[in-house]
Amino acid sequence: MAVNLQKGQKVSLKKSDGKKLSRLMVGLGWDAAKKESSGGFFSNLFSSAPANIDCDASVFVCQGGKFVDKNDLVFFNNLEHKSGAVKHMGDNLTGDGEGDDEQIFVDLDKLPDQYDKLIFVVNIYKAVDRKQHFGMIKNAYIRIIDPDSHEELCRFNLSDDYTDMLSMIAGEVYRRNGEWKFNAVGTGTKDTGLGELSARFK
Repeated sequence: MAVNLQKGQKVSLKKSDGKKLSRLMVGLGWDAAKKESSGGFFSNLFSSAPANIDCDASVFVCQGGKFVDKNDLVFFNNLEHKSGAVKHMGDNLTGDGEGDDEQIFVDLDKLPDQYDKLIFVVNIYKAVDRKQHFGMIKNAYIRIIDPDSHEELCRFNLSDDYTDMLSMIAGEVYRRNGEWKFNAVGTGTKDTGLGELSARFK
């Protein structure tokens, strides 16, 4: 039974039987909200059409809790970390469809010791140019899955009002006293891209 987390809640990452979790999959999902109707004769034809919003999930692989090397960013233009321990499964351009929109696999046992935190973020591609923000998105979540059993271990539904926010810090996987934990962050920011976001973690 998956644990439904609240914002700011932290949980130890273990298999359902309590054994050590050596691998995990992070799934992120979202849906474009329906467009507001402007009224008029044809409004009912178009009011249900969602905006086409391209969200991108990325992960900052940190050393000593900090993002210190640009090569430690895993995103749509760098789908695999140099260690081979973090793999992005590819970019979803619309958020259409059921289930996870983007997935990132992490081999915790393969991750070199100097890396102790993974920060998962989502940003809207060309948000400023397209006049889009996270207030136009609904049903956003981040979840942790055991890829061996396909069991969902925990889920965090991002339910705050993210109007005018262009990026989102969804959650963190971090090591503390030899144990891996997940922190449900859910913080929206007005950072226009990964460059600005990265400055928060340096």
